[in-house]
Amino acid sequence: MEDFWAFALWALRIWLYLVISLIMIPAMFGFSLGISETYMTILVKTLEVLLLYIGSLLHCLFSSTSFGIIMNGSMEKELEELRRSRPKPPVGGDFTLSDCFYFTRRGIESILEDEVTQRFTSEELVSWNLLTRSHKDFQYISLKITLVYGLGIFVRYCILAPLRITLACIGLTWLVIGTSAVGLLPNWRMKFWLSELVHVMCYRICARGLSATIHYHNRENKPKKGGICVANHTSPIDVVILCNDGCYAMVGQVHGGLMGVLQRAMVRSCPHVWFERAEMRDRHLVTKRLQDHVNDKTKLPILIFPEGTCVNNTSVMMFKKGSFEIGATIYPVAIKYDPKFGDAFWNSSKYSMVSYLLRMMTSWALVCNVWYLPAMHQQEGEDAVRFANRVKSAIAHQGGLVDLQWDGGLKRAKVKESFKEEQQKQYSSMVVGEDSSSNSD
Repeated sequence: MEDFWAFALWALRIWLYLVISLIMIPAMFGFSLGISETYMTILVKTLEVLLLYIGSLLHCLFSSTSFGIIMNGSMEKELEELRRSRPKPPVGGDFTLSDCFYFTRRGIESILEDEVTQRFTSEELVSWNLLTRSHKDFQYISLKITLVYGLGIFVRYCILAPLRITLACIGLTWLVIGTSAVGLLPNWRMKFWLSELVHVMCYRICARGLSATIHYHNRENKPKKGGICVANHTSPIDVVILCNDGCYAMVGQVHGGLMGVLQRAMVRSCPHVWFERAEMRDRHLVTKRLQDHVNDKTKLPILIFPEGTCVNNTSVMMFKKGSFEIGATIYPVAIKYDPKFGDAFWNSSKYSMVSYLLRMMTSWALVCNVWYLPAMHQQEGEDAVRFANRVKSAIAHQGGLVDLQWDGGLKRAKVKESFKEEQQKQYSSMVVGEDSSSNSD
């Protein structure tokens, strides 16, 4: 028995030595020995061969199944074209009883696949990536695919998962210890330099723990001190992705559990702003603290996700106007993940933070593109809402995402009565018609 434990201890030491020397130390200093690149090359080739092999078997399924949302056109235009095909009634406006069928069809389409609910479910794929979480039962199509799928399970759970968990534990532990230690130093320039160094190193280790391959574009537009960086939000991993290329002061909601431990440690060395969304008094305090932060041009740029919730990598939802009322320079950033290698979306109502991270660590890899957009300023006469929408549209266009006006808060809240009334007025104007409304006057 003693020999067994001695062998286990020896194997653990060898494992840690290899992880630290071949992955952790290169990650800390921002270079790679080529291990990740080789792994990604093999993975891409494997998925390409798999797609070619099962393409003929699944051709009928893919050709008859819609994997996107129902893309609806303008209701006004559709109703106008529908009415052109029939004679106009002499009295009573444009409305006829047959219009009910049109509104009924549109209502059923909205119930089946509306623009909001679909943004909080996993993104659909057009090809299988050997993960049952993307498509179920595809591993039983043929014996060869079943064998490849079984080999993939072994690689993901027996090789990749232990390696990634080891790196994640090292990175998070170092982040907590490092930021806590730096927080004990006086507020000198050395403290801020060490804080940035600790943050970037730990985030790079955590990124290697997810087999992250990140492509940064237009780095000349990177956020500068005294500004606000705003980005679309898919996952808490967005922070790791962006902080691999620079350090930020973050603003966000107070969390419990593992996330809460990290937040309390990080705020000791860097002026992050954590707040409770349910307390309006804290919101006003946050606005004041943000204003004070951006007025100091020596402080790190603030990182904010104005959507306020995670969206599934297909669209950008309404930006909250708070960060656009300060009058600071806005640095938009678009983040787009490649769903072929794993689903980066965090459904917080379904998975806890730990279970979500375990799902990510048992995926193939994390591949994403990050675009730094040119700095944007609030124009003369432009209010905060219009400014936020302009920034949101720029991010959506650059990232190839759908630009939506819906509030991400609908994930857990009901639609406001004012919005319902606005839609009712719109439908009423389409049903009654202009002629009828003028006659009634």
